[in-house]
Amino acid sequence: MTSTTSTTANPYNLVVLDMAGTTVADGGLVEQAFSAAAQRLGVRPGSDEHARQLAYVRATMGESKISVFRHLFAGEGGEEKARYANTAFEEAYGELVDGGRVAPLPGAREAVERLTAEGRTVVLTTGFARTTQDAILTALGWQDLVPLTLCPADAGGRGRPYPDMVLAAFLRTGAVADVRRTVVAGDTSYDMLGGVRSAAGIVAGVLTGAHDQDQLTRHGATHVLGSVAELPDLIARAEA
Repeated sequence: MTSTTSTTANPYNLVVLDMAGTTVADGGLVEQAFSAAAQRLGVRPGSDEHARQLAYVRATMGESKISVFRHLFAGEGGEEKARYANTAFEEAYGELVDGGRVAPLPGAREAVERLTAEGRTVVLTTGFARTTQDAILTALGWQDLVPLTLCPADAGGRGRPYPDMVLAAFLRTGAVADVRRTVVAGDTSYDMLGGVRSAAGIVAGVLTGAHDQDQLTRHGATHVLGSVAELPDLIARAEA
């Protein structure tokens, strides 16, 4: 691929991309892994409690998973239950990943490679734990695709909707002098909130994952794209 490094005075040279639902198709594995974890804690699939919890999981897609479980199992023994559920979730998700249940979304790798060829630094982020993130990267053969990958624990532990991972990418890469020259892309309302709160200049929602255009726009998306494959052209237009 021929490099077309941006020559604009203030390029968007830091691009922070979510994984599941944005660059990676997981076919609903989050919900499957959640159900497996909840069952270990006695929540029966098909019960009202399971439906209530699953609705919360769907609404908070993109958030750090341990934070989700802390909310669901708040109360006596809550932290212990949350950590147990999170471990069960990560184990279940990892087994599904190892079973070949993840794949790159169409055009995602090509988009990352084009952005890199243009001289931009691409960072991949997730709400999963590091072990799960690494399992996904290995399954896709993406271990060396980008110079930096981040999970909540790499940025203080809070995860989305806090801006911490975006700001960690900004600080660790030094790719731009102004955080407003950062691009954030994701498929959930929490991705959008994290981007807005970090003051990123472009906060792009994509329609390949958990949330629809209305949800993405209401939570701060500056643009909504059909998929991450459209992102390089969007950035190029923004710099023109």
